[in-house]
Amino acid sequence: MAHPNLKIPDGSGEECGRGHACGFCPQEQTCTLDKRAHNKTLVEARLGEIGQIVLVLGNKGGVGKSTVSANLAAGLAARGFRVGMADADIHGPNQSRYFGFAGEHIRVDARGLAPKHFTDPALRHGLRVGSLAFMLQDDDAPVVWRDAYKHDFVHHLMGSFDWGALDFLIVDMPPGTGNELITLTDLLEGCDVGALLVTTPQAVAQMDSLKAARFCLERGLPVIGCVENMAGVVCPHCAGAFHLFPEAGLGEKLTALGIRRLARLPLDPAIAAGSDEGRPVALDPDAAPPVAEALAAIVGACAALGSAGFQDAALRSLDAAFAENLEDEDLARALAALPEAEREQIGRALAEALTEESGRLHGAASAPGGKA
Repeated sequence: MAHPNLKIPDGSGEECGRGHACGFCPQEQTCTLDKRAHNKTLVEARLGEIGQIVLVLGNKGGVGKSTVSANLAAGLAARGFRVGMADADIHGPNQSRYFGFAGEHIRVDARGLAPKHFTDPALRHGLRVGSLAFMLQDDDAPVVWRDAYKHDFVHHLMGSFDWGALDFLIVDMPPGTGNELITLTDLLEGCDVGALLVTTPQAVAQMDSLKAARFCLERGLPVIGCVENMAGVVCPHCAGAFHLFPEAGLGEKLTALGIRRLARLPLDPAIAAGSDEGRPVALDPDAAPPVAEALAAIVGACAALGSAGFQDAALRSLDAAFAENLEDEDLARALAALPEAEREQIGRALAEALTEESGRLHGAASAPGGKA
């Protein structure tokens, strides 16, 4: 069955209608349609149904990007958002395990690649998970690819996976500021995208994560904030907190770049257990307060972006409705029946009233904590 929103016309008027890139198609060698246009339109169609995209990056490996990504996605889904989890970590695709799908596979059909649907009593909508892991023969199979293959997979991740309509797409990025990140940021030009930085307290990890921050600033990619992971341990016996790593001045360095630290996420066995068991700790109502509070701060900062996006869309709709009201045929006929001077006076008054109301709504929405 063809995806209803993915009709790819060529010069003869024929349409492909397949929801996957040409590289997956058995007819690729003989097809005469415009393959480049198909793949481009495919990505655009998918992205057109996604509200906010969050890239979770840190440049340094082993700082917990995948853990933060999974818990952010789960936390947003628990708040009622429609969420997708895109695993862009080609050499270490772990999101399949984080959501309980280790060892499972997917197939290509006319709609594309079907993400796995993670369900949980805490979620209103199933959380959609897309990963290269679902296309590997074994979980421990190494991925040995040159950049051209990575480039293609990033396009498949965005275009061939059948994400559907989403409020958030969380992208778990690999270490580094190389091919995958460059390809993805190029691909997402014009979309609502923000970056969430992840680091640990060590100076060497912070140094690399700040490089990722500078990449975002140079690319004009908004940075939502920074998560300091493994930031101390809470003793299970006395509840006292202590730090394993020396403080390296992260707060001051973030402030110098205009980036806020959203949360300090402590080392806690429950976080690792949730990842291994396939149920992120963000869904556990009994999570330790320091963990729950840190995750709530991270999720809340990203949820605010989605709310702002919804509010902007609503305001744009209201502005369009106001403009249509001024051009309403019944109103035009009623005004036409009035004397010219009175008609102009009433017309100006209506336009001023609608403009004033539009300004009030925009002002209320932009006020701190304001609602239209």
